[in-house]
Amino acid sequence: MAASKGFFTDTTLCIGCKACEVACKQWNQLPDDGFLFSGMSYDNTVHLGGSTWRHVAFVERPVPLNTQTDGAFSWLFSSDVCKHCARAGCLESCPTGAIIRTEFGSVYVQPDVCNGCGYCIVSCPFGVINRREEDGRAWKCTLCYDRLRDDLVPACAKACPTESIQFGDLDELRAHAKERVEQLHERGMPEAYLYGASADDQPGTEGLNAFFLLVDKPEVYNLPPDPVAPAKKVKDAWLAAGAAAAGMALAAVGAVFFGGHRA
Repeated sequence: MAASKGFFTDTTLCIGCKACEVACKQWNQLPDDGFLFSGMSYDNTVHLGGSTWRHVAFVERPVPLNTQTDGAFSWLFSSDVCKHCARAGCLESCPTGAIIRTEFGSVYVQPDVCNGCGYCIVSCPFGVINRREEDGRAWKCTLCYDRLRDDLVPACAKACPTESIQFGDLDELRAHAKERVEQLHERGMPEAYLYGASADDQPGTEGLNAFFLLVDKPEVYNLPPDPVAPAKKVKDAWLAAGAAAAGMALAAVGAVFFGGHRA
């Protein structure tokens, strides 16, 4: 089996050019998103979905107070993608076996097996996967599985002019990412950190195969601070249900006993 592959996205290098979005749509022959005015600054695609597998977020934020002037703001750019979670909620919830783990460690939706039930959509803690209106099936990033089989780099990483999107073996990417964080800290950016690089960072998904270097809270980038694969909570849910049922049974017994005693 091939070594697990993935993405390391360094948001400090992203310039918001959208080359990754264009390359992804072109290579995968994805439909357009309607050419609608979103009202979201330059962010015309708005979010990931069935027809947008790479999404560049344009985040406006105030300049830090110690340097702020009236009306000043700064940009944060981030190219978002499916995380190909080590523990994938979409895969765990799929009833037809349409979603599989490939030999590269990526999470892949087989379109010829998907029946459009939508269980995967509600089970993704990142809101990545979605159905297309024209056929009802679920779609998301494939990590360019067809390119990987031909020993090619995914289209988005190939097109990125600043190497904000880096592709490779996960172990190598994680080592490089840690070095990059240390480098930024030395350069006066103590706020830089890794999001989802390991199970310790994201215990609810056991780590992400597409992880990020951020310089602000995850919510600023529209990323959840504590993503959890829903199936991971099943045991707790059953325990809570059992406790509730036991409590109701005790209450019923108590009502019968004390009610009969008063009579």
